[in-house]
Amino acid sequence: MAKSLRSKWKRKMKAEKRKKNAPKELARLKAALALGEKGEITMKDVAEIATVVPAEKLMEAQKEDSDAGKMDIDCKRNKNTMLDDQGRYPVWMSHRQIKKLKAKRTGKKGKPKKGMAW
Repeated sequence: MAKSLRSKWKRKMKAEKRKKNAPKELARLKAALALGEKGEITMKDVAEIATVVPAEKLMEAQKEDSDAGKMDIDCKRNKNTMLDDQGRYPVWMSHRQIKKLKAKRTGKKGKPKKGMAW
């Protein structure tokens, strides 16, 4: 997506703004580093330039993310029928797909063939 003229213009202007502001940002960062070497820097000075987060919080966030990476699936789904343990189909499945799977599962054939039945 994002191929319209408006979005192209917006991206172009953001790039222009980054070019314009880059020297200012660089100067501010250099000033902060210079103060840091002398030991005169305070958290208030750095807070204007960047957000400061303690290392402990970052480590805790990483542990939580690694635990959150594994999905806890309460219901088990049958791979052939796509039914969960309560007999429901997935939300993303269309009614046509459900109808096809249901017919396959119950073994219903279409209409009986015309002709003589012995």
